[in-house]
Amino acid sequence: MAAAPVAQLDARALQSVVETYRDVLRAHREELNRLNVYPVPDGDTGTNMVLTVESVLQEVGSAQTMAEVCRAVAHGSLMGARGNSGVILSQILRGLASTFEAVEAVDAATFAEGLSRASKAAYEAVMRPVEGTILTVVREASEAAQAHSDGQAAGSLGDLLEVTRDAADESLARTPDLLPVLKQAGVIDAGAKGFVLFLDTVLNVVTGRPVPEPEVVQAPAVVQAHLEAGDVSSLRYEVMFLLDADDEKLPWFKDAWAATGDSIVVVGGDGLYNCHIHTDDIGGAIEAGIQAGTPRNIQVTDLAEQVEEEAWVREQVPELDAPGNPVETAVVAVAVGPGLRRLFTGLGCFRVVAGGQTMNPSTQEILEAVEASPSQCVVVLPNNKNIVPVAQQVDSLTAKRVEVVPTTSVVEGLSALIGYDPHTPIDANLAAITEGAQRVRTGEVTRAIRDAPSDIGDIKEGDWIALDRDGVRAIADSPVSVAIDLVGHLADEDAELVTIVVGAEAAAEDTDRLREQLALARPELEVELQDGGQPLYPYLIGVE
Repeated sequence: MAAAPVAQLDARALQSVVETYRDVLRAHREELNRLNVYPVPDGDTGTNMVLTVESVLQEVGSAQTMAEVCRAVAHGSLMGARGNSGVILSQILRGLASTFEAVEAVDAATFAEGLSRASKAAYEAVMRPVEGTILTVVREASEAAQAHSDGQAAGSLGDLLEVTRDAADESLARTPDLLPVLKQAGVIDAGAKGFVLFLDTVLNVVTGRPVPEPEVVQAPAVVQAHLEAGDVSSLRYEVMFLLDADDEKLPWFKDAWAATGDSIVVVGGDGLYNCHIHTDDIGGAIEAGIQAGTPRNIQVTDLAEQVEEEAWVREQVPELDAPGNPVETAVVAVAVGPGLRRLFTGLGCFRVVAGGQTMNPSTQEILEAVEASPSQCVVVLPNNKNIVPVAQQVDSLTAKRVEVVPTTSVVEGLSALIGYDPHTPIDANLAAITEGAQRVRTGEVTRAIRDAPSDIGDIKEGDWIALDRDGVRAIADSPVSVAIDLVGHLADEDAELVTIVVGAEAAAEDTDRLREQLALARPELEVELQDGGQPLYPYLIGVE
């Protein structure tokens, strides 16, 4: 039954907006995730937006007054922001909250003013704003809202929302015309779509207008990246963790897991559960745990090769948890995979935050790692372009000095640490770390999870592809072939060293063949293999 229309948005209705928006994003998550310009298994806009709003909802809690709700929305969105889409969404929510905080109930004029402030905050959060993204849609929606408000002094909130939502939808449809990479991929901007769903949510709460149903999508991207056969006996990974969660969250969690795999066991009670599943969607299984509560002691086993159980995220490494002696400069890095965690720790990182492709850490998680580091000066290596804007928020939230070196790959991060000295002041370390990051040229090998065009030819689902910062560099039917081509693109005549970080899904025979073929094709290059254990990307490559 549709909700009764309301003339204004009071504190209780605003809480309802947050809760409903969370549910709407959950329903549309895979649709948003699949609006990815590359056919790689790391489209995570929907996931990042869901987790950001989950954090807001937890913060809102039992807030009663409009001021309390708005302060909770502002703080929760800041601390829970994940990925670029989450950071921009947090700024939109904070812009609205800062406007709504001064009133007891939001009318049409106040909503228009809040949306204008939200648009400004979103643009200010991005160093180099790009049109054809969520930024454009928020701005054009706010302009439509302000124009309607100026022309309708006594207009209703519902009417203003209808005009605003229609303008946002029209702007969303134009995003491919403004951003060529969207047109080439045949998609609209995912973050912008998520914002339109926010306006749909407010309309639902204010007028009772139904929220659009999610479009039918194929299997989740991560599942498609792993599937090799159709029956459940081919499920490759065993995921286990302890879950701290409210008992009422368990039915939803079990339903989410039922859609993700089989051999599901969830036992326990009174807020603590032991959870086990066989799945091809590692990220989806863990994300469900995060949405239901707090997973810990996470373990992932590769059933296909019967390897020993290894921690994929939040691996318990006692020496990392020790306070340690104070140092001049500490380093926090973001990485996923047991081997990568060992590599970063071995190079001097005091904290390794779990995260990477398909799973971006929140501002809160990076902040906690910074606060736990034994220094008043901390360098953060995000190692992923989608994590850079999240990391850049941390400095304003702590009394420590925090500097972000905007590394966009783990190979860059590893190279950056070669010159790091914990007993040297931060300015000298910054220069050395930045120089190390700039010294390496990086790329990655993965498998296409859908058909897509590219500058070098059409990509088919299941193709192996190699990418660097400039886009797709190679397409072939084997990971070895594209890896060889990628090294050829990255290695100029002055190159001396090739570093290959081997992922959890790389076959041993492929890795041996890759090393042999590189020795034949480029005998002048020294090839160094490192066990990273990262999912989804069998080879991460750096050349220097």
